[in-house]
Amino acid sequence: MVLRNADISDINITMVTDWQVCYQAPMENYAGAHASGRGTGPSSRPRRGRPAATRARLLAAAAREFNRVGYHGTDSNRLARAAGYAPGTFYKHFADKRAIFLAVYEAWVTAEWAAVGRALRAGGRPDEIATRVVEMVLRLHRRWRGLRASLRALVAADPVARKFYRGQRRRQLELLASFRAAGRVREADAVMLYTLERVCDAVADGELRELGLAVEPTVALLRDLILPVVRGGGVARRPPAGRRSTRSVKA
Repeated sequence: MVLRNADISDINITMVTDWQVCYQAPMENYAGAHASGRGTGPSSRPRRGRPAATRARLLAAAAREFNRVGYHGTDSNRLARAAGYAPGTFYKHFADKRAIFLAVYEAWVTAEWAAVGRALRAGGRPDEIATRVVEMVLRLHRRWRGLRASLRALVAADPVARKFYRGQRRRQLELLASFRAAGRVREADAVMLYTLERVCDAVADGELRELGLAVEPTVALLRDLILPVVRGGGVARRPPAGRRSTRSVKA
């Protein structure tokens, strides 16, 4: 399952993806009709168009539905109708509900890293850039918290989804390696990535608030976590050959 996008190995170029197409001007009329309830009847069915545009529309509708009602709160027929299509059109593009959910997640990852690239290119002091990246990731996690909650549940229960998710993790680590300082240990990248994502999920889900923890100091701590990558220095050093610890950490 490969999205049509520019070379994602270069974080500094503009990426054109199905996900971005979904939310630009061509989709505005659809979004209004869907919000008003007119997007589910035959009269609102979109005219026949390019397969890529149909797929993009299905992805956009599925993203909204998964975010609104969760993975288990809908089915492929409802997703097709939410986009204004008959179920048969859905199956021309996706094998089942899981397939479109994973395509939505892949597009989400691409869009998130495109946003990271824009935040980095905006320039400024390292602490300003780091804060901008953290706040951007947090906004995305808040906006799509329903989708991400479904992702976590599906990955825990579904081996196919888990394998796909691991592939996207490897992709994220490769993207991170493309702009951080050479010599940084991949494990350090993984710790930063997991910490940033999971803390942002906790904030988005209201967990910090329920525990009486403030968001601002949390954002500051996340900023300090990613500052070494933004600065391109202060990176973790790789242990000398033969000196790497083999001890396991017990949960």
